[in-house]
Amino acid sequence: MSDGPRVPYLSILGTLIVALMLTMMPLPEAARPFRPDWLALVLVFWVMMLPRGISVGAAWMAGVVLDVAQGTPLGQHALALCVIAAVTARFHLQMRVFPVSQMTAAVLALLSLYQFLLFWINGVAGVTAPAVAYWGPLITGTILWPILSVVLSGIRYRTPAGA
Repeated sequence: MSDGPRVPYLSILGTLIVALMLTMMPLPEAARPFRPDWLALVLVFWVMMLPRGISVGAAWMAGVVLDVAQGTPLGQHALALCVIAAVTARFHLQMRVFPVSQMTAAVLALLSLYQFLLFWINGVAGVTAPAVAYWGPLITGTILWPILSVVLSGIRYRTPAGA
């Protein structure tokens, strides 16, 4: 007998790895400031849909991997991802029933919090970046959210339980 719904751990891990690869993929210099925060978007989706399947600990681990891959101060992305994962887990029941426009606005707020935390940590560390480095990912991530949520929902529902 099963105690509850099974979580598609391989799908979650696979989409997080793809998001990490998209984050590290080389882009032309002009497009680099507008790269969406793929890992944050995918993490928000999975925490919102399966809060017991992926937790703040998984967000921390993904953030540390991202910090090491990008050469940023260790713990910077980990902290920011943990905060948005915790906020998403807290309000996941409300956010899941939002229409697409409200869910996109909620994701905009989460991405804004994520970018603010990165900005704050960079300020404390003395790292300067142009404003477009913070606003660009926020805008592109918000625009891509409806498409990404449809794609990830398709992956979620096509994956056999427990896979």
